[in-house]
Formats: sequence, C-alpha cells, structure tokens
Amino acid sequence: MSDPHPARASDKEDKRTFLQRLVEFINPGPDSTAELIATLAEAEDNDVINADARVMLERVLRMAEMTAGDVLVPAPRMDMLDIDAPVDELMHQVLHTAHSRFPVYQGERDNIIGILLAKDLLKLWRSPGLNVRTLVRPALFVPESKGLHDLGREFRNTRNHMAIAIDEFGRIAGLVTFEDVIEQIVGEIEDEFDIPEDEGDIFGLADRTFRVSGDTPVERVAEAFGVALQGSDPDESFDTIGGLIAHELGRMPRKGESVVLGGLQFVVMHTKGGSVRWFKVAPAAGTPESER
Repeated sequence: MSDPHPARASDKEDKRTFLQRLVEFINPGPDSTAELIATLAEAEDNDVINADARVMLERVLRMAEMTAGDVLVPAPRMDMLDIDAPVDELMHQVLHTAHSRFPVYQGERDNIIGILLAKDLLKLWRSPGLNVRTLVRPALFVPESKGLHDLGREFRNTRNHMAIAIDEFGRIAGLVTFEDVIEQIVGEIEDEFDIPEDEGDIFGLADRTFRVSGDTPVERVAEAFGVALQGSDPDESFDTIGGLIAHELGRMPRKGESVVLGGLQFVVMHTKGGSVRWFKVAPAAGTPESER
C-alpha cells in the first residue's frame, strides 16, 4: 500500500529549513579533503578557530591518507632483545638504549616472539631465578598498509603501545608506537632534550660544551666550530652530522657512544626512531689549546 503522505516522510528525512537548503545550493560545502582544508584556513582567517586548532584538524584529515608504513621505524633500525642473551647483557642494552619497550626475538631478528617492557625487568631484582621468558608479553602484529586511524583505534582497544608492522611478503617491515601515531596529530612530543626551534640547532651549555642536533648540516657544524669534518672515506659525502657519524660507526649510533672528528668529540645524548636527536660536542682530549 502506498504512503498516503509522501511529503511528510520527505520532510522527516530532511529537517533543514528552506533557507539552509538555499544557502547550501548557492554555496555548497567542501566535497574533498583539499577543499575542507581550504575551508579550515578560511575559518582561521575569520577568527572562527585559532591557528593551533587549524593545524591539528588538518593533521587529522591528512592522517586518513597515511598508513603504518609512513611512520614506522625500519626493521634495520629497531633496537631488539635476544631472548637467549644473558640477563646482564639484556640489562645493559635496556639501560644503554633507554627505551621503555623492546621487541624480543629468538634466533633470527625476523622471529619476533613478543614485547618486553623495561619496567618488567625490575622483577628480576626481587626474583633473580625468574625466567625472562615469563616476562615477555604478546606482540601486536599489523600490516604496514594499515591506516593510521585504524591503528590508533586498535592501540586503544588492545591497550598496546607498540606494534610490529609486516610487509606484503610477511617479513618484518619495522615497528610503530602509539606515540608515533599521536605525533601525527599534535606534532613532535617534546621531551627534556627538545628546545624551541628559534634557539637554533647548535647552542652552548653551562659546562662550555655544545649541544648539536643530529640533522644539522655538516657544513654548518664545521663552520660553527672552525674545523674540517671529513669521514674516513673521502669519496663519501653526507648532508647531516648524524649521517656522517653513523657512517663512521658503521651502524646507527647508540646513547653514550662517542666519535672524534675534526678534533671534536661527538657524544650521543639522545636517539629517537633509529636516528640521533642530539649530540654533546666538545674539543677532543689532546686537542691543542690554540685549536679550541
């Protein structure tokens, strides 16, 4: 039987007033991400939202097009623990890298058996006979193609803070943390080693040493300290001081390690995501006073 009042059903579905529909017909809303971002910029210009809100909303929109593969720490740069290593060695690695969570592998690095929280190792102090395997928690595995929005939801639902990303061939692609996802919305989460950008990437400390960010161009560091910075391989050139020092070590630097170049000693202060965030720089021991 037909509806005796079709017009009323239509009105019930669309509660917009005639004026609202007329405005939307004349000035339709955005129908793409680019148009929506442009609308946000216009809202900021009209003081509807402030700059911080616009930036954050834009990041949320752009996240819809990002996957775990866009923010992961690549597998070669992952700090991992060997379950068969002696406990003292595990303790040393945990203290040396200063992470809160570690993927744990057995045999080969691709054979990840779980996640170990650094705080769980404290239980070994009370019970030295405790088997480390009992402290290993299940790992969360996700495809590297997983969208960041979905990954963030999964982190919340499972109460995990780290996921192992798998590529299309079933190999370990890298790891992603909840912090990596959050930073796509709020920006870099500052810690005690972060400084405002307008303070520069090279600045002096109270003990007459200097703090230098790992992504500082090699030329800028050489000019600032009046030295020549050349690696062991003259045919190789590097854009950043972090890249140069990683090449000299033959691997990614770890916290506390040091390298002497151009009469300067570079000590790794802080690493993040497999790269050096900050070096502490001072004249190397034995450098003549006239060269300092």
